[in-house]
Amino acid sequence: MTETLLSPPEMERSDALVLFGISGDLAKKMLLPALYRLTESGKLTVPVIGVAATDWDDDSLRRHAREAVAAEGTDIDEEVFARFAANLSIVTGDFADAATFTRLREAVARRGFVTYYLAIPPSLFTEVAGSLAAEGLNRNARLVVEKPFGHDVDSARKLQDELSAHFDNAHLLRVDHFLGNRAVESLMVSRFANTLLAPIWHRAYVDNVQITLAEDFDVADRGSFYDAVGCLRDVVQNHMLQVLALLVMEPPSATNAQAQGLEKWRALHATRTMDPAVTVRGQYDGYRDVKGVKPGSTTETYFATRMFVDNWRWADVPFYLRSGKALAVSATEVVVELRKPPLELFGGDDIQTPPNTIRFRIDGDTGIRADLMLNKPDSTTGPMTVPIGVDFAQVLGRQELPYENILHGAVVGDPECFAFFPAVLECWRIVGPVLDPAEPPLPYAPGSWGPEAGDRLPGLRNWHELGSRLFGDARPAGERGPGGEPAD
Repeated sequence: MTETLLSPPEMERSDALVLFGISGDLAKKMLLPALYRLTESGKLTVPVIGVAATDWDDDSLRRHAREAVAAEGTDIDEEVFARFAANLSIVTGDFADAATFTRLREAVARRGFVTYYLAIPPSLFTEVAGSLAAEGLNRNARLVVEKPFGHDVDSARKLQDELSAHFDNAHLLRVDHFLGNRAVESLMVSRFANTLLAPIWHRAYVDNVQITLAEDFDVADRGSFYDAVGCLRDVVQNHMLQVLALLVMEPPSATNAQAQGLEKWRALHATRTMDPAVTVRGQYDGYRDVKGVKPGSTTETYFATRMFVDNWRWADVPFYLRSGKALAVSATEVVVELRKPPLELFGGDDIQTPPNTIRFRIDGDTGIRADLMLNKPDSTTGPMTVPIGVDFAQVLGRQELPYENILHGAVVGDPECFAFFPAVLECWRIVGPVLDPAEPPLPYAPGSWGPEAGDRLPGLRNWHELGSRLFGDARPAGERGPGGEPAD
């Protein structure tokens, strides 16, 4: 078959999965429960070999795995867990010790093609990749690394060069777990599989777009990690800009990850860098008391900004992004606000009919919702907002955990759920001007919607209301409080 620029590299299916950091927090909360689910669905049949600096043996790892799966709220099927446990084993030792990798070489001998998954701090990526290569373990193998991929443009390029010295680009995958979220994927499916939306997905019909990733919990016991990263690097530079790319990209010309990656790159390449003058950083009260947070820390736990995409489809349409810890609710949602009709026919002197909106909930109770205006019988208050849409759980059943799709893609060699490196560089370019500013963040109360300045971004009329669930009670038009919350 003739090769083209859009032809994806041939990726091998793995005969074994090696998980570095299997005793860590990410593995406990996300990876081990996902591996159990993959075993349950029949998608995972290969051995899983953990590597960790611990004194565990295989039985200890299996007990830990059971505790991790149970803690996720899963009712354990003993037959499924027996199959899962039979595939689990561990190699122990310090990652800085060459003997650890010698033992690993013995453990994967005659296993065929191997995927190495690094669920470890990014500072160890290059060291582990080099140690794998020193034992010849980079041959007939693939490397998967967790985020963050660098901490700015230069460090991302440097990390790419260092890892590429041992694993070429066809054998290197970069995790962004949002790309494993089927609700995030549904953004692209909804846009390009439905001609109902295609004509209005344009500056002629869209007034503004709001993307919110809100969490009602605080940093908890992750102070040391979070204080070195902050909201911008933790979720905005990667997760939220990946969502932005899916919202604004043009349809790919082929159904593969390479073509999709190119369109995401084009979308991000057309996106202006963030402007410090229209950016708000916040820090919730009490953050500096968290264990591991430096005294006087200026790390932001809240971030909001206005952005623009300079192409024919989106020119002059503002995109508003906000994210934060210890906010009023946990919700990850896109709200596309459509332009209002040219004449106000159904409101009144004191009532303005609100615009139609299209909402995508991409975490929690995932789904799609459109808010339409209907007339309420015998009403003197004008039209009311009525939601229509699809609750994914009700219609589609259980949605896979994002890490189910990430790990399955890592094993079978499907790059669709992984970040495209040129797009990663564009994301770092976009956030470059607002990284590590000298000004301290603004304080805000836990349980609020962040600093009041975040509600006063230039051109922002109001943030649309986000509830704890996508589908709630419909309210008459205009019943909104400050920051978009329901009025008392």
